[in-house]
Amino acid sequence: MESLSGRFRDPQSTEYSFLGSIMVRCPGCAKAARVIPAPGEDSGSGGRILFRPRRLVCRGCGLSRVWNGRLVALSPGTARPATDPYFGRPLWLQTETRHGWLWAYDLEHLDLIRRFVRAPLRERMPYGGTGQRMTLVARLPAWIKRAKNRNEILRAVNRIHGSLADA
Repeated sequence: MESLSGRFRDPQSTEYSFLGSIMVRCPGCAKAARVIPAPGEDSGSGGRILFRPRRLVCRGCGLSRVWNGRLVALSPGTARPATDPYFGRPLWLQTETRHGWLWAYDLEHLDLIRRFVRAPLRERMPYGGTGQRMTLVARLPAWIKRAKNRNEILRAVNRIHGSLADA
């Protein structure tokens, strides 16, 4: 949430909040593809979004692959390019900065980072014992949180948005 005063309030999103549609580089044509939950495949996952069957689909070349595995590898940090947790494909929404790699799973994730970085006043929700303590915003690397890097990070976000023209 962002008000007119430039205030950012942590929506308490986690990395798992953005796994619904992940933009990746297609292994067939190198254009933008998506990793989405497989339609009608809810059984066997125990209701956990992380382990539901996934499908990699590309509108450019028609590629379609299904993931039914048990191994999920979330990106460990910003030292190297990020990959999607299911197929291991490079994320489409990423760029390198002098501090490390800035990446996002989808446009909503990228917008959250942009709003956080742009805001001069950043508020975390108080921990009441029932909510998330370490939200996605709280887990961002220190170099993204620093005000002195604000302009550089916003330029990187704009570069990522520019890559959507090639999608």
